[in-house]
Amino acid sequence: MARNFLLVLLWFIVQVSSSHENGRGDQALSQIDIYAINLAQHHSAFIHVSPLVLGSQGQDTEWVNVVISNPEPSSDDWVGVFSPAKFDSSSCAPTDDKEIAPFICSAPVKYMYAKSSPDYMKTGNAVLKFMLINQRADFSFALFTGGLSNPTLVSVSNHVSFINPKAPVYPRLALGKKWDEMTVTWTSGYNIGEAVPFVEWSRKGTRSRRSPAGTLTFTRNSMCGAPARTVGWRDPGFIHTASLKDLWPNLKYTYRMGHELMNGSIVWSKNFTFKSSPYPGQDSLQRVIIFGDMGKGERDGSNEYNDYQPGSLNTTDQLIKDLKNIDIVFHIGDITYANGYISQWDQFTAQVEPIASTVPYMVASGNHERDWPDSGSFYGGKDSGGECGVPAETMFDFPAENKAKFWYSADYGMFRFCVADTEHDWREGSEQYQFIERCLASVDRRAQPWLIFIAHRVLGYSTNDWYGQEGSFEEPMGRESLQKLWQKYKVDIAFYGHVHNYERTCPIYQNQCMDNEKSHYSGAFKGTIHVVVGGAGSHLSSFSSLKPKWSIFRDYDYGFVKLTAFDHSSLLFEYKKSSNEAVHDSFTIFREYRDVLACVRDSCEPTTLAS
Repeated sequence: MARNFLLVLLWFIVQVSSSHENGRGDQALSQIDIYAINLAQHHSAFIHVSPLVLGSQGQDTEWVNVVISNPEPSSDDWVGVFSPAKFDSSSCAPTDDKEIAPFICSAPVKYMYAKSSPDYMKTGNAVLKFMLINQRADFSFALFTGGLSNPTLVSVSNHVSFINPKAPVYPRLALGKKWDEMTVTWTSGYNIGEAVPFVEWSRKGTRSRRSPAGTLTFTRNSMCGAPARTVGWRDPGFIHTASLKDLWPNLKYTYRMGHELMNGSIVWSKNFTFKSSPYPGQDSLQRVIIFGDMGKGERDGSNEYNDYQPGSLNTTDQLIKDLKNIDIVFHIGDITYANGYISQWDQFTAQVEPIASTVPYMVASGNHERDWPDSGSFYGGKDSGGECGVPAETMFDFPAENKAKFWYSADYGMFRFCVADTEHDWREGSEQYQFIERCLASVDRRAQPWLIFIAHRVLGYSTNDWYGQEGSFEEPMGRESLQKLWQKYKVDIAFYGHVHNYERTCPIYQNQCMDNEKSHYSGAFKGTIHVVVGGAGSHLSSFSSLKPKWSIFRDYDYGFVKLTAFDHSSLLFEYKKSSNEAVHDSFTIFREYRDVLACVRDSCEPTTLAS
């Protein structure tokens, strides 16, 4: 019987992985058959890009005009953006085992169909506009015919480049391991032997300080499989992290990244600002954003992600618009959907820079960051495209003891966040289970009353279609081990991504609603509220036709959650639409310290009759 159960469980995990991958979930760049590209340059066709020099005013992003002329236009012609600009067979890895050597071995960083210009099919002439970001190398544009599956190279453009391709760019803030620390992570083209990286920072009225930065990178050989090791590989540059320590609580700081060259000159980034964290337990207004599965979009309208992540830019733009009312962000897995196309990590960090450079941008690990067969991930799927966690663990900082084990705790004022890693074993007896219990048990609820659990896959409750087909409405083995911990330690809310929609449960324990209230919860804790908030950008997930009693609100749309702690007793929950930031679901919790201490079902401290 045990063997049959394991076989059924394995079958279901494969079905879930397949369903998640195939629901319009392929990385768009993977549609291009790079190895099939033929060379048939047409002497009458040309493609030209301007301006030649980008970033002359210090900007890291710039629009370019791409002029195309093709005497034989067709509806499947497309333009690929290649970086580095030289993209012939010299980029092929020695391990590429092909009977006939391919002409090209690297995917473009983006592409656009030529017919997106309305006159192209009539005249063969077009002007396309692309938005480029500084990615440490020059760019060239190539015109292809034959579509994505049988591409033929017709013409190659001139090269364009940012004035300083190696410049420090795209800072990402994160909470440090202590409450008075903030880390700054950024990307550059400078190795440690070329320049010394650091962050210069200060608060108003004080002298500037400099904090040294460590430097990391990863190589093609760090990847676990294709496409990350093959057509998706692109040099990630160098990732630097500095820790700013001894920060005063709730104060504004200014900072910039610097690289001191061997001749003593310094290459500076732009100036940025952030507000330091409140002291744990500090009674002040604290506002938290939580979402999953956002990915990235393209502001130039390139077709790369139009069907795959249509909500990403809306979510990003709403957060930027409301940034003055946000203190910290949690992106709970499926971060970029690069899926082995390493160039997309730069694209994503550039997209979120206005947010991540200003408030801590905390991340969790999802299947599209970690999963790869025989790589130590709990699931054996190929959702990471061969990345097996390496880019995510390098590109973003987070206060874990071991970056390869993507679980950690984070304190922010009146909040304690316990962030789990669903791509590693979380079941009772595992190393991660022990961490989760320590994180939940160690918080002082008098100082930090709001206890939040975060994970990527749905370890709690979801009426998503594929969970409904299985009948358990959860990730297999999801809540069996953990629900007693949520109840024992009185976790207020548990958040999940993975499922691309929004859903909220009643306060629940063992499949039973412990409170019939829907909008205002007060008094003693009764059960944890479970929230799926995986609709930040990627293609939406359908709900099951069955709706259990515990599912009290569902939304098939793009959105994110905002938590506002007014004080130690009052918490506001809001689910907002990414399209217009309208509040579509909300509730409040009012709970005094004596309510947290109160004895409830399966959460009572031992007592004695002795006096």
